Amino acid sequence: MQIVIQCAGSKRADAGTFRLNDGRQVVFVADPAWAPRVDDVLHAHPDEPSDRPGQSWRERVVAENGLRNAAATPLLAAGQLYTPNAYAALQRHLGAERLFILSAGWGLVRSDFRLPAYDITFSGAAERYKRRRSSHQFSDFNQLVGEASDDTVFLGGKDYLPLFLQLSAAVPGRRLVFFNSTVQADAPGCEVQKFRTTRRTNWHYSCAEALASGALVPRFAPP
Repeated sequence: MQIVIQCAGSKRADAGTFRLNDGRQVVFVADPAWAPRVDDVLHAHPDEPSDRPGQSWRERVVAENGLRNAAATPLLAAGQLYTPNAYAALQRHLGAERLFILSAGWGLVRSDFRLPAYDITFSGAAERYKRRRSSHQFSDFNQLVGEASDDTVFLGGKDYLPLFLQLSAAVPGRRLVFFNSTVQADAPGCEVQKFRTTRRTNWHYSCAEALASGALVPRFAPP
């Protein structure tokens, strides 16, 4: 089994990013045109040209991941980037190669793939420059792989579900989507399972912890 969990807004204080030669910090957002002006910050979209000629910021991320010495890059592995305990619990349970992060800024990446800190979300409550909309163009990473015998489980809210469905469509194995709302998740091509909890905000963290502890088992239909 492999698990895909949506990203989190809260990130570690030591989460790294790129810096320009003039010392400005690069902060990745969904729509830089609407970002506030900050003297020591460059707001950038992941697919904009970077400070290296002919290379986008996304391509810079790929290059950073190609470095043999992980200590040479300030970027953290995706599975370690977020502060909620659910990510570490899943990684201990599955291993880095079976845990994937669905990032609103970068796409679907394996948990040991290093990412810069970013401030991009699908949440409708977010400020305009942070909120990713369907009209925005993103060249999302898609590192999800699998065999026909692999089951893929998604943990996340309805705002992230469409991107999961899009990026996981070519995976040959079965897919299962957990949901918590009173209305069943609309997930064509996937099985669905309700996770019952009184927690409403970020309920998927409790779901992740239950899966990691063995208290919850995905229920796929018999073949």
